[in-house]
Amino acid sequence: MRVVVVTTFDLDEYVYGALRGGACGFLLKDSGPTLLAEAVRAAAAGDSLVSPSVTVRLLKHVTADPKTDVRARTAPPTESLTDRELDVVRLVALGRTNAEIAAELYVSLSTVKTHLSSVQLKLDARNRVEIAAWAWQNGYAQPST
Repeated sequence: MRVVVVTTFDLDEYVYGALRGGACGFLLKDSGPTLLAEAVRAAAAGDSLVSPSVTVRLLKHVTADPKTDVRARTAPPTESLTDRELDVVRLVALGRTNAEIAAELYVSLSTVKTHLSSVQLKLDARNRVEIAAWAWQNGYAQPST
C-alpha cells in the first residue's frame, strides 16, 4: 500500500517520521486539490511528492547529515545532464511541482516528465527526492538570476 500523509502540522519531526515509516508523500492541508491529485498520481506511479513548503527544509536536513543514506547524493551522473535537465533539477530542488516547472520553463507537462525520467536514469535516482538531494549536494539548488 502507498501512503500520502495529509496534515495541518508543519513540523519537521512529523515529516521525517512519516517518510521513515514508509509514506511516499507528505502534504499540508492547505496545499490544494491540484497538488493532492499530483501526489496521488505520484504514489500510484511509485514516486514521492512532498509539499513544496516542506521540501527545502527536508533537503537541507538530508544533505546536512553525512550519515544520511541518499545514493544519488554522491553518485556522479552516468551521463552528463543537459542544460534543460539541469533547469528542471534546479526547480525540483526548490520544491516546484511538475506543473510549476512546465509553466516556468514554458514547456509542456509531458516534457517536464520526460526530462525527469532522463535525469532519474542518469543519476540512478529512485525518485524526485533523491534528484533534489543530489542537486542540493552538488550546488544546483540555487535560484537562477
